[in-house]
Amino acid sequence: MKKKWYNKLTTTQTIALGFLIIILIGTAVLMLPISSRDGSVTDPLTALFTATSATCVTGLVVTDTYTYWSVFGRCFILLLIQVGGLGFMTIGVFLAVLMRKNIGLRERGLLQESMNTLQIGGVVRLVKKITIAAFALEGIGAVLLSIRFIPEMGWAEGICNGIFHSVSAFCNAGFDLMGKKEEYSSLVAYSGDILVNVTVMLLIVLGGIGFVVWDDLQKKKFRVKEYLLHTKIVLTMTGILLFGGALATFLLERGNLMAGMGAKETVLTSLFASVTARTAGFNTIDIAGMSSGSKLVTIVLMFIGGSPGSTAGGIKTTTFAVMLIFVWGNLRGSHGSNVFKRRLEEGEIRKASIVATIDLVLAVTAAVLICALQDFPMEDVLLEVFSAIGTVGMSSGITRGMGTVSRIILVVLMYCGRIGSMTFALSFTERKKVPPVQLPAEKIIIG
Repeated sequence: MKKKWYNKLTTTQTIALGFLIIILIGTAVLMLPISSRDGSVTDPLTALFTATSATCVTGLVVTDTYTYWSVFGRCFILLLIQVGGLGFMTIGVFLAVLMRKNIGLRERGLLQESMNTLQIGGVVRLVKKITIAAFALEGIGAVLLSIRFIPEMGWAEGICNGIFHSVSAFCNAGFDLMGKKEEYSSLVAYSGDILVNVTVMLLIVLGGIGFVVWDDLQKKKFRVKEYLLHTKIVLTMTGILLFGGALATFLLERGNLMAGMGAKETVLTSLFASVTARTAGFNTIDIAGMSSGSKLVTIVLMFIGGSPGSTAGGIKTTTFAVMLIFVWGNLRGSHGSNVFKRRLEEGEIRKASIVATIDLVLAVTAAVLICALQDFPMEDVLLEVFSAIGTVGMSSGITRGMGTVSRIILVVLMYCGRIGSMTFALSFTERKKVPPVQLPAEKIIIG
């Protein structure tokens, strides 16, 4: 009996195809008259861009989410965000478990790769734990945000806004409904609000540290010495990038966008700008008005992104850490790349180099193409393309002024950014048999 065509696909191909199918379904639904506020048929490119941005939890938009889409359209966008954030395999397996269906070895393998777990054993149990925890955190976030929104918007709209922004924050999506106040304003109106800022930042960080880290912390509590090396690297890099990014933003913007702000608002704005650049996409300051230095810092943070097996994008904190450890070890002449009294495997170093190089090449190529097509400032184009491939969603506003080809380029970047960090590395580093005869080696001059 012949295998069905989809059983012949590799795990990488299955995940890539799965996201593509979801995006195409999302595009078709968002084109329907019921999805737009005025009941008109949405043009295919706008629907495709929005569906891709939601499924890839990016947050870049060409239309304001509140003023353009109907209640149905906004609810469907939220569904795409949830499926894209947790992963369609995670949602599917969780539903299958609830219906008491058996999960086969192939499905477990797909889960292992889509969630970037270290081993296949216990992956279904981890899915149940993660899904329940994710919904619980989103629920808590929705309640906290509703406390602020209900007095402003009324019970129904306040609760809906609380749920939408909580899910969007936890999934690192960056979609918002603040067009009610001003189109494309994101959370600028709440730049000094402690409840909104802290709730959104915590949701972003918790969604971005990765499910493997969650599981490790839950099992070992405060026994730091017993943490996995992966957990130690993720937590260390997360802390350095968050507080380092906040300090850099403060120093670069204290005489610009933060001029005249009080101490509380300055601290909140600095921290929020650093946290949201780690692939969340919300903003409490005008991105277009940021200094060139702040935009550069933001681009670096977006390129690094969150952590593996999370709702975040980017090359990932562990990838960046591995590259730094490798370079530092070689500069010191160390034998091997060592960190936390452990040695990194050579395969991990190669994988990190591949992921970083692919993302960098894609982003730079896209920036060159967009600059060739349209006359935008280089720093704004770079911000846009790194935002797309890092699935961040921070924008200086030029996305709305882009032509058809430029928008398609961003769509491709968002798609590659969502599946790339999960699958590209394994695709290019699969173990292959060493050929019996290899080409002769020859030295070249480096540096």
